[in-house]
Amino acid sequence: MSTQALTVPVVHNRTTTINGLEIFYREAGAADAPVVVLLHGFPTSSHMYRNLIPALADRYHVIAPDYPGFGLSAMPSREDFTYSFAAYADIVDALLEQLGAKRYALYVMDYGAPTGYRLALKHPERIAGIVTQNGNAYEDGLSPFWDQIKAYWAANSAETREALRYLMSLDVTKFQYLDGVKDPTRIDPANWIYDQAFLDRPGNVEIQLDLFYDYRNNVALYPQFQAFFRDYKPPVLVAWGANDTIFPAEGAKAFLRDNPNAELHLLDSGHFALEDKADEIIPLMRDFLERAFAQAKAAA
Repeated sequence: MSTQALTVPVVHNRTTTINGLEIFYREAGAADAPVVVLLHGFPTSSHMYRNLIPALADRYHVIAPDYPGFGLSAMPSREDFTYSFAAYADIVDALLEQLGAKRYALYVMDYGAPTGYRLALKHPERIAGIVTQNGNAYEDGLSPFWDQIKAYWAANSAETREALRYLMSLDVTKFQYLDGVKDPTRIDPANWIYDQAFLDRPGNVEIQLDLFYDYRNNVALYPQFQAFFRDYKPPVLVAWGANDTIFPAEGAKAFLRDNPNAELHLLDSGHFALEDKADEIIPLMRDFLERAFAQAKAAA
């Protein structure tokens, strides 16, 4: 009886120094393979990609960092570091430079979107493709969930800031994983336990409230993100949890306005669609990445 060896990609858990900060990242795949960068959302970290990384690493060099204040990266004080999406984009950019990534595809989700789209504005020639999973770039995709946050943007007061503190509670963290999901048995409860442990660190809630306020600068950049989609027309795969309360399906459909070549897939899931729809997203992504990198190679 013959048996065939099963090759399971090894995922390395690494820490490096970027701009004086310890940055944790997960890495897998051959160093000379096409690069895929996975950018996480709130309130999670590269932990959200723990299953996706080995599913891609047989063919791609996969890099998934934690931003400062998230996961296993450093959490400097607010006095020592300005928590902003612009700073996150600069750190990811410096990490990719350090790792020698000159061209890459992005997977962006939630906070990963304004981080990744900033990279695209800085280096449009480096973007081989974008997979956006509930990674918004349109006001169409801002649901009524954002009304309280918009009030905070309009009046940065102790009252409007305090009104958002509940968003870092365990109930809300759990809600983000389960809302819109038809079969909750597909969701690993370790997700919200892991994420909440980091949110509950002393000082972390204040960091998150700073980021909620900074998010207004992402919305201000939406026209520039959209111009990038129009002008460069990068390959875009929109794989979106259609039942998302935070970034609804209107935000997914909006990508087609500026890039008619974008591929839209609305999934019967919620905010963290990768958690229960990996069996649909991974095949879509592998097919998309193969075509996107072939197109990038032909254009080089």
